[in-house]
Amino acid sequence: MPEARVVLGSSMIPVGRLIFESDGRRSHSTFIYDQEWLVNPIGFDLCPSMPRHMIEFHHSAQGRESRKLDILAGPFADTAPDSWGRKLLRKILGEGATEFDFLVASDDTARQGALRFLDHNGDPFLSDLPPVPHLTKIDDLRRVTARFERDPHGAEQEVRELAGAAGSLGGARPKANVIDGNDLWIVKFTSVDDTWPVERMEVATLKLASRVGIRVPEVQLALPASDHPVALIKRFDRRNSGRVPYISARTALGVTGTTSGFYTEIADALRTISVNPEEDMRELWTRMLFGILITNTDDHLKNHGLLYVRNNQWRLSPMFDVNPQPKRHPKLETGISPIHGFDPSVENAIDAAPFFGLNDEAEVLQIVREMSKTLSNEWREALRKHGITGTKLNACAQAFEHDRMEYALSL
Repeated sequence: MPEARVVLGSSMIPVGRLIFESDGRRSHSTFIYDQEWLVNPIGFDLCPSMPRHMIEFHHSAQGRESRKLDILAGPFADTAPDSWGRKLLRKILGEGATEFDFLVASDDTARQGALRFLDHNGDPFLSDLPPVPHLTKIDDLRRVTARFERDPHGAEQEVRELAGAAGSLGGARPKANVIDGNDLWIVKFTSVDDTWPVERMEVATLKLASRVGIRVPEVQLALPASDHPVALIKRFDRRNSGRVPYISARTALGVTGTTSGFYTEIADALRTISVNPEEDMRELWTRMLFGILITNTDDHLKNHGLLYVRNNQWRLSPMFDVNPQPKRHPKLETGISPIHGFDPSVENAIDAAPFFGLNDEAEVLQIVREMSKTLSNEWREALRKHGITGTKLNACAQAFEHDRMEYALSL
C-alpha cells in the first residue's frame, strides 16, 4: 500500500507517516504522528481535530455528501490539487489515479503550506513534470493555458507544462505558480470562457480591501493592456524562502462533505487557536462585512485560511479569492451564524458582531459607516485603474450599489 513520510519545511523535520489504502472501490488513509514530532519543542497539532496526544487518525469518504478529498485528513487535503490541478494531472496520471497519486504528483517546490511528502528513500516525491516556471514566462503560460482550455485533448507537453506550474493550487479557474527571485507568485489567468473581467476585478477588489484596513497579499495586474490580463498574487505561505504551515478554515473547523459552515464557527476556532484572537476575530468580522458590501459570492471555507505562528497557535491569513458578482439576490457561501443564516445582510452582520468580540455598538456602527463610505466613493475609480471601463464598469455597479450599501450609508 502507498505510504509517504510527512516532514516539515526545508529542514525536513519528521512529522509522521501517511498510509493510503484502496481496493478500487473504497479508499481510506491513516496518519500516524512520529514520536520525534511528539517530543519536538517546535511540534504542533496539524489542525485542531488532530491533537498530538491521539497519535493516529483515520479518514475516508463515506456517504452521498462526501468529497473525494475527505479521504485525506484536512491538512493533507489542503496541500493537494483542486479542480484545475486535478484536471491537468488526470490527463497525465489517467482516470484511475487515486487521491494519493494526486497528492504526491504535485510539485514539491510550490506545494501549499510547509508539509512535504517523502518516498521510502527519504527523498521528496519527484514528478517528471517541468519545474515551476519563472515570472517572465507568464505570457507563454497564458497562451498554453488558452490552448488547453480550447482543446483539453491537445498536446501532452502543454498539459505537462501546465501541471508542473499548477502544483497544489486550489479552485477551478486556470492558474499557475511562478518564481521571481526567492518569491513564489500565483498567476490567475483570464479564461477563454470569461465574459466578465474576473482578474481585473479581483485585483481591484483586493486593493479596495486594503483601503478599508483588511490584510491582503501583495497583488498586481500583469499584461493590463491585453484582452487576457492576469492577476499576480504573492504567496503568503512563503517567508524569506521558507515555508509557512497553512490550513484552510474548512480544516480548522474539521468540516467534511459539502457542509458550508458559519463565520461565527471560524471565530470560535480563532478564539481557541489564534495567537491574537481579539484582533483576528475583529478582522474576520470586517472581512465578512466587506464581502456583504461588495457582493462577494466566493467566500466558502476553503477561501479562508490560517498560517502557523508558534506554540500551537495560528493567525488568520491575508484575505484572498474575493469575487464580487452583480447578483440581484446573492447568498453567502459561509453563513454569518446558525441564527442569521446565509443572507448577506448588514443588519445581521451588526447583530452578530458580539460573537466576534465586538461588543461596543457605537464602534461597530462607525466601522460600517466608514467602510461603506470608502467603498461607495472609491469603487468606480479602483475598477477604472485596472482597466474596467464603459459598459463593463456599469455592469459592475450592481455589486457595489444596492440596498445593503444604502442601509450602511444611512447609519
